[in-house]
Amino acid sequence: MGFAIFLLLLTVLGAGAAAAWVPVARGNQWLKPLLAFSGAYLFTLTITHILPEALQLLPAQPERVGYWVLAGFFGQLLLEVLSQGIEHGHVHHEAAHGHDGPGQVPFLLLAALVVHSFLEGSILVRTPAVGEMSQNFYAIVVGVALHHMPAAFALATLLRLRLGSFRRVWAGLLIFALASPVGIIVSNYVVLSKLLSSGLYAALLGLVAGNFLHVSTTILFETSPEHRLNWPKLAATLAGLALALAVA
Repeated sequence: MGFAIFLLLLTVLGAGAAAAWVPVARGNQWLKPLLAFSGAYLFTLTITHILPEALQLLPAQPERVGYWVLAGFFGQLLLEVLSQGIEHGHVHHEAAHGHDGPGQVPFLLLAALVVHSFLEGSILVRTPAVGEMSQNFYAIVVGVALHHMPAAFALATLLRLRLGSFRRVWAGLLIFALASPVGIIVSNYVVLSKLLSSGLYAALLGLVAGNFLHVSTTILFETSPEHRLNWPKLAATLAGLALALAVA
């Protein structure tokens, strides 16, 4: 558990710090293959790990899982109205400059990212009470960490453009970095018994599965907007697919 929290913190803060010295144009060169890799990994992980586990927890009512998947998918669509695609490693012109002018922290954007990240962390429950969770636990930790790298880089870039100084970026990065670990702590130490006894964990898995499906498919579609064969992106996509299958 401690390793997962450390990895998630290190991933966000490390990728965010890289935005201080990597130019945006050069950063996009490694972000696109990383996005393709993480998108393929998340999509495969959702299909082969998260959804089957949610269905196993509610075998008599599989349609309930489907409803939560839909809620997560379209809920993420609403969250992205506020986050403006930061989860996909994008920094749009409108988000970078904002309607409220430079120097202002984009609180709604940051809040949307925090909700998104908290939900991802909340499914990382590792206890014998839910069966053999260790394999899924670490597979999902890796997926969340990979997903957070381009998001943290984009957030740091956006905050630097908005605030004019990288020193002022760290507070926002730290808030984003803590969201998933807080989700882990809340699920494992605060509401664990309620999650497991009431079927809420299956609902939570379905919700996050829908969230992941939206994020991963959007990433995969956006990495090939012109539908042309791009060998680095294709290789990254196949590598993400292979890694997720390897941990199954």
